[in-house]
Amino acid sequence: METITDTTIKQIIKDSLANSMSYQEYRDLVSTLVNKQSNTGPEVTEALTNYTKLNDRRMKRWDKTVKIDEGLKSNIKNKSINQTWLVITESWCGDAAHVLPVINKLAELNEGIDYRVVLRDENEALMDQFLTNGSRSIAKLILIDNATNNVVATYGPRPSTATTLVNNYKVKHGSLTPEFKEELQQWYNKDKGQTTIADIVTLL
Repeated sequence: METITDTTIKQIIKDSLANSMSYQEYRDLVSTLVNKQSNTGPEVTEALTNYTKLNDRRMKRWDKTVKIDEGLKSNIKNKSINQTWLVITESWCGDAAHVLPVINKLAELNEGIDYRVVLRDENEALMDQFLTNGSRSIAKLILIDNATNNVVATYGPRPSTATTLVNNYKVKHGSLTPEFKEELQQWYNKDKGQTTIADIVTLL
């Protein structure tokens, strides 16, 4: 297998950042796609369009309702951070709809964090550097030190507790059923972004 050098990874990240959008631009894109009955990615299907519509509603809800503990807020505000947070996603991804708004709430707390979004299928070279167990799982967050352009951490595709639930279910049943996916959505709704917040704060 070909080994990719650190320099090459930095170049791939740089190219992807040049092609990135802000969180607000991503939200606007998803809303526009809902109006057009479409979705991101090369393949437009009824299922993916429906997921995009559902995710637009989820993100609107989380944009309004995610709460961060006051102590954590001041901790993040007072940290000396100079990072770009680059997240890989697609409009139809259910996990991403729950995670991206939470990441945005954290990024907004510190001026040293530049939060950028790219689409997976338009950035395959980037995605292939950050696989999860060999698969192109999203959402994937990459934390980049702006002074050195080094990747300091990655996160995703799911919060830690959700990852455990999914892995345990796969071990027992082989693949994820629609019923399990429904249970996972209920877990996200109960969790209210708190596991994602705790996970990312640990990375900082």
